Amino acid sequence: MTNNVKSERDSFSNRFAVVAAVAGSAIGLGNIWRFPYLAGENGGGAFLLVYLFCVVVIGIPVMTSEFIIGRSAQLNPYGAFKKLAPRKPWYLIGIMGVAAAFMILAFYTTVAGWTLEYFYQSLTGNLLGRTDIELTNMFDSFLKSSFRPILWFIVFMGLTAFIIISGVKEGIEKYTKIMMPFLFLILILMCIRSLTLPGGKAGLQFLFHPDMNKITPKVILEALGQSFFSLSIGMGTLITYGSYIRKNENLVLSAGLVSLADTSVAVLAGIAIFPAVFALGGSPASGTGLTFIVLPGIFDKMPLGSVFAFMFFLLLSIAALTSTISVLEVIVAYLVEELKMSRKKATIAASLSVSILGLLTVLSYGALSNLQVGGRNIFGILEFLTSNIMLPIGGLFIVIFIGWFYSKDLTKREFTNEGSLKGTLLPTYIFIVKFVAPVAIAIVFLYSLGIFKLS
Repeated sequence: MTNNVKSERDSFSNRFAVVAAVAGSAIGLGNIWRFPYLAGENGGGAFLLVYLFCVVVIGIPVMTSEFIIGRSAQLNPYGAFKKLAPRKPWYLIGIMGVAAAFMILAFYTTVAGWTLEYFYQSLTGNLLGRTDIELTNMFDSFLKSSFRPILWFIVFMGLTAFIIISGVKEGIEKYTKIMMPFLFLILILMCIRSLTLPGGKAGLQFLFHPDMNKITPKVILEALGQSFFSLSIGMGTLITYGSYIRKNENLVLSAGLVSLADTSVAVLAGIAIFPAVFALGGSPASGTGLTFIVLPGIFDKMPLGSVFAFMFFLLLSIAALTSTISVLEVIVAYLVEELKMSRKKATIAASLSVSILGLLTVLSYGALSNLQVGGRNIFGILEFLTSNIMLPIGGLFIVIFIGWFYSKDLTKREFTNEGSLKGTLLPTYIFIVKFVAPVAIAIVFLYSLGIFKLS
């Protein structure tokens, strides 16, 4: 009897599950690793002010657009565009999203492996008592070695696959509902510790007292680019997760809550890091080395620093895991829905194929460091292609699709939940996705390619 009945598509149970899962996708190394060092290099409070504006005015509407596409089609990015725009080339955007997810997962899991290494080193106390030069050499030596980076990559990919293979409710929803509150708890504890350090108020002033003279075109574009990167815009995860959102959920409210959670983590990371950096003599403008070189030195100078080093790198690992599961889900959903594979087989196939590219990425700092194109190793090539080209193009065509191609009536139906919501913000939303967002994304795209040269 059940053979004749089509099983209902798996979905998130409630709004908390939606926010936890989608925020988990958005919240990752971009918030806790990338945001603090970008804020440190771009004026602190000035950067934060522009970043918040970009999230509210552009980030939330673009996220809502991806939710609309996903929930309308109830399919993966490729299948969604194929269904919503049959016999049109829009499905190429879906293919690019799946391909971007494949490449992102390869290099993102590489960095996630670094967080596990430093979590292990903090657990064993091996980060204590080291000078800045020793910490720098320790990080370089780790990157150039073969065994440990490969080991941590495999462990992290295994954890990601384990969660995905369990499904939407029993995997993604179940574990993100546990990990996300835990992530916030660790962050808040770290903020309390950082704020109690003598001299820590200077860090708060740096983050929350914007110097308006520091708002330059470069700061604006860096903040706009970070908002896209942080919210996982243009890479298929939001369309995929949108397809699991029930029809009675308010998409705009969900996008707003996800953006609030995502931005809160970025701000809390700044509160946890900058007071400690200022109190203990570090530099906020330390670039990408802020996490793996500067912060271990800062923790070493703190009372109970080993405990907080352990908490911080555990936090990074959790944040990375909530992101990698969302990226793997994009690939798995495609294999399940388009190639009719079982979830188990799709997860294994996706994990193994990504791991082949991922292991080459891991070795790009060691045995394969001489394999370069245009001065970039394999890691750099994947990061540049996805972050600078594929994601901006994906985001651009998503808003063009909703703003200029997709039926306004169908957009309104999803936006208002078949008319059960007032849709007061619909005209504003349509204006942003038709005119504001495409221009903003195009400018960021040109800037990221170096076509715009700004001081």
